[in-house]
Amino acid sequence: MPTAAVVDVHDIVLSNSSFGPREITQLSQSITEDYAQFGTLRDSVAELETREDRTPAAAVRLGVCYYLLGRYRMAMETLGSADGGALANFYIGKTRFALGDYPEAHKAYQAAKTAGYNGDDCALAVSEAQRYNKDPKKALETLDKLSGAVEQTAEYLYQRGATVAALGGSTQEVCALYERAVEADGKHPGALFSLATENDRRGNDELALQFYQRSAATFPANVGTLINLGLLYEDRQQFDRAQMCYQRVLEVYPDHPRARLYIKDASASGSGWIDEEAQRRNDRLAQVLSISVSDFELSVRSRNCLTKMGVRTLGDLTRTSEAELLGSKNFGETSLVEIRDMLASKGLELGQFATDKAPPEPVMDMSTMSPDEQAMLERPISDLNLSVRARKCMARLGLTLMGELLRKSGDDLLECKNFGVTSLNEVREKLTSMNLKLRGD
Repeated sequence: MPTAAVVDVHDIVLSNSSFGPREITQLSQSITEDYAQFGTLRDSVAELETREDRTPAAAVRLGVCYYLLGRYRMAMETLGSADGGALANFYIGKTRFALGDYPEAHKAYQAAKTAGYNGDDCALAVSEAQRYNKDPKKALETLDKLSGAVEQTAEYLYQRGATVAALGGSTQEVCALYERAVEADGKHPGALFSLATENDRRGNDELALQFYQRSAATFPANVGTLINLGLLYEDRQQFDRAQMCYQRVLEVYPDHPRARLYIKDASASGSGWIDEEAQRRNDRLAQVLSISVSDFELSVRSRNCLTKMGVRTLGDLTRTSEAELLGSKNFGETSLVEIRDMLASKGLELGQFATDKAPPEPVMDMSTMSPDEQAMLERPISDLNLSVRARKCMARLGLTLMGELLRKSGDDLLECKNFGVTSLNEVREKLTSMNLKLRGD
């Protein structure tokens, strides 16, 4: 197989030669070695889109490339109308997984196996979907059925480590599996990211930085990797590097709220470096996404449904799936077509940025609380007398009351910019003194 350095990304995307796992690996490796090739991939895909004589095989090629670019809704639509073969089904599974539809991802992986895709690869993908679907026991059963050479691969070791972690296994065992995965493949993004987060949570900044850097050097890179690495760079006053991390997120998710906020903060704090062309492109898209749906002539039924769902802008619609709209009372196919056409007029589509949608806040059971305990939830967080850094995190998260804080887990707080283990321990200590705990503690 040619090395990544001599692979022609443009040729792989646009040629009529074979296209399968080997060529997809070449694309990923090429961009890993030289991130400028991401632009080449994007331009090549734009050229492939203009071809009118697209065959089912070319549709598979285009759909997989959409997946690599993070355009998941377009990938689903394109792959769904492709040749129905093993590769198409496997990447339908990966796209479904990226969109959070784990049961459907599972089905697609099974279909890929039936169509002839590598059985071990399908089983590993199935186990990941089962784990994310909150069934780690079933995921472990799937892994336990595998045997032979696959058990020594980086992907198997990583999936097993993540599954053991989900089952509450010892941190030592989990990290040992991640380390073995990295020994098998020094560029495995999942294992590197997992080792980075384990060290980050324990305050081992140097080790965390090294693992984040290695994970960020892979393609496609994990969004969490790029965000967390950017924050570590900011802590070290390396604002140019931080901006580059956030810019990479915005290249795939132009409306990513945290990346947009952080890149502006880093630019203001540092030398002011920014990719001006990319920033202008992202700003234009953000401006379109902020357009109110009330600016369009919609039917009364459609307008009322969107209002009830809290959908106010085009950006809200790009983070909303067709299934969510159709699940709304009185919202039918006619309204769906109307919404699709409205978005298409601005070059957008439903669910385009569905992965940016924040998960719903967990509901707190207050039925077993005494009146005094319920009153405690209404007290302001300022009563905790937190440090400046911890107070800033509360403000960024929009938390003002004790009850709002208690709905957050330790991991939720650690995701906040510049909020580390020291601040988390401070919050936990202050809450303990009041006989309170974070969710999951």
